Amino acid sequence: MSYYEDIVMQTQMMYSRYYNLYAAGKTPYPLSERPPLPYQEQITRLVREIQAADCVVVGGASGLSAAGGGDFYYEDNASYRKYFGKYAEKYHFNGAFDGMMHRWPTREEYWGYLATFLHTTQTAPVRKPYQDLYALLQGKDFFVLTTNQDTQFVKLYPEEKVAEIQGNHRFFQCASCCTDHTWDAVRPVQEMIHAMGEDTAIPSGMIPRCPHCGGEAFPWVRGYGNFLQGKKYEAQYEKISRYLLAHQDRRILFLELGVGRLTPMFIQEPFWTLTYPDARYVAVNNKYNFLPKQIEDKGMVLVADIAQVLEDARAAMERQA
Repeated sequence: MSYYEDIVMQTQMMYSRYYNLYAAGKTPYPLSERPPLPYQEQITRLVREIQAADCVVVGGASGLSAAGGGDFYYEDNASYRKYFGKYAEKYHFNGAFDGMMHRWPTREEYWGYLATFLHTTQTAPVRKPYQDLYALLQGKDFFVLTTNQDTQFVKLYPEEKVAEIQGNHRFFQCASCCTDHTWDAVRPVQEMIHAMGEDTAIPSGMIPRCPHCGGEAFPWVRGYGNFLQGKKYEAQYEKISRYLLAHQDRRILFLELGVGRLTPMFIQEPFWTLTYPDARYVAVNNKYNFLPKQIEDKGMVLVADIAQVLEDARAAMERQA
C-alpha cells in the first residue's frame, strides 16, 4: 500500500466510526473558533500563500466543477436540462446521478443515458475556475489530486501531474472486473451518441463489451458499480505518494477546493494530517468552515463561491505582476 493510500485508509476508519456525524454535515475533529479575516484579506493571504510555497498540492473535488457550471449532478436545473433534456422530459430525474440509480427498462436505454453522461463530461470545455487555477499555479512546482471523474484536470495538465483516485470518464473496464485492463471510452461514446440521435436508446449491437470475457463494460469510475482497483488505480496513489515523499522537506501548500461531506476521507482529512510544521493549508468551500484547531496557525478556510475566489485571486496576483 502506498503512502497516501495508507493515510486515506486511516481517515476512512474515522468516517466509518462517526458516519452519523458526517451524514449530518459535521466533523468529529475539534475546530478552530477564530473569526475569519475579511474576504479581501483572505484573498490577499491566499495569493501570498501560493507565492511563498515551494510547491502546491491541489485537492480538487466536486465543488470546483460545480462552481464552473458542472452542476448538473444533483438537481434538475438549467445545466441538467441543457445536457440531459430528453431524459429530463421523459423520466423527470432530479439530476444526472438520479438517472444513474434508475431501473432502466432496457440495457439499450441505460447505455443511451450513460453515453450521454460520459459524452457531456468528455467534451466539456475547460471551465473558468480551472483556467483561473491554472493561472495561479504558473511557475510553481505543483501536483493535482482529484476525486473528480470529469476529465477537467487532464485537459489542462499532463497525466503525470494528476492523480485521479476515483477513476476517469475516458476509460472503460470490465463490469465484472474479469481483467486488470482498461480501454478507451471516448470513441465508443461518440459513436453511441451519433447512432442514438434524438432517441433515448442506443442500438443493441453498440452496448460496450469486455474484449476478454464478452460481458458488459463499464466506465472506470467509482460510485456506480464494481470499480476496478487494479494497476491503473494503484498508479494514481503512487503518483501522489511519490510527490509528497519527494517534497516532504519543502514548504508545501495544501490547497483544497470544493470538498463536500460525502468524501472528506480522500482529500480533506489527509490534507489536515499532512499539514505538518512547515506546511500550510487553505480550503475554499461555499458551505463548510472546517479548520481543525490543531492547524489553525497554519491554515485558513474561505467560505465563498469557489469560482469567485479563484477569479479574484488571479486578478490580485496579476495586479502584482
